[in-house]
Amino acid sequence: MIQNIAGHENPLVTVVLLNWNGQRLLAQFLPALLRTTYSPIEIVVADNGSTDNSIHFLESEYPQVRILKWSENLGFTVGNNSALPYISSPYFVLLNTDVEVTPGWLDGMVKIMQGFPEVAAIQPKILSWGEPDKFEYAGAAGGFLDYLAFPFCRGRVFQHLETDVGQYDETCEIAWASGACILLRKSVVEEHGLFEPSFFAHMEEIDLCWRLRNHGHKILCFPFSVVYHVGGGTLSKENPKKTYLNFRNSLMTLLLNLPAHQLIPKIFIRMILDAVYTAKEVLNGKFYLISLMFNAHIHFYQHVPYLLKQRKKYYPNGVPKKLPNTGILNKLMIVQHFILGVNSFKEVAGLINYQINKNK
Repeated sequence: MIQNIAGHENPLVTVVLLNWNGQRLLAQFLPALLRTTYSPIEIVVADNGSTDNSIHFLESEYPQVRILKWSENLGFTVGNNSALPYISSPYFVLLNTDVEVTPGWLDGMVKIMQGFPEVAAIQPKILSWGEPDKFEYAGAAGGFLDYLAFPFCRGRVFQHLETDVGQYDETCEIAWASGACILLRKSVVEEHGLFEPSFFAHMEEIDLCWRLRNHGHKILCFPFSVVYHVGGGTLSKENPKKTYLNFRNSLMTLLLNLPAHQLIPKIFIRMILDAVYTAKEVLNGKFYLISLMFNAHIHFYQHVPYLLKQRKKYYPNGVPKKLPNTGILNKLMIVQHFILGVNSFKEVAGLINYQINKNK
């Protein structure tokens, strides 16, 4: 349970923004980040081989920002992983360039890190930049998983986004924190790894948080910290590449983190559900999904040997036979939503084991 914490000197926090041809977003959202009340803070832009004017813009307009330059677009995973050796602070934030922070967004999250060593990652409440009264798709007020590891959030069930009226203003333990804005404990990440490189982008934060939880650490949402996310700044929700990555990376996440006895049955069911979803969408004219799903599954099959090697690397003593049950709905959210009409987290909250605390 989270309580007020006092008496700690502020540690340095590094905020890492991964940029790829995002000069417009940097110009729009860096000023708010520089108004952060927390101190000391270091801002680092890891540039993923941008071909626009991003580097010159930062060097001329924001000389206080440290720039790391990659020679090519390494993707979200490797791009962020490559910045880790350059971080000397005990805590660091991975922040999307299309996120607008509020002045006090960082203070409370750092206090929790200082007071609770078992906490490895924290996310704020993430609202929509375009519709500030609504939760944003990528994280909302904290991420959860159902029986087959389909993700949903406090404030977001599939495509249904709730209006924020304070209904989730409670700090709680969650299953995963959003990669759009996540505060991480560096020592834990150094021990267990940051993002799985082969993901490239999408669902990598779910894999990371699952791994950290399997190793006994906790993931929290601190909703008294608020940020606003544009969403789709790099790839829109309808982008075919994003759909492909979601199909593929979802299966990879299961193989990397499930106990051995659950691997075959759960992956098999997920494959069937992927086929059912694709067939349903094809009836709506989305024929391109056939090749996306097929290619995603073929890539997964081909890389099973590599993924098993990575699984052993992340879990030298084997994946725990019993998964952490906090933040897990032991039912299928697709049934709850599409058949039973569940549109809000509140409607299934009673079926989920998670601790809450209303103290700021």
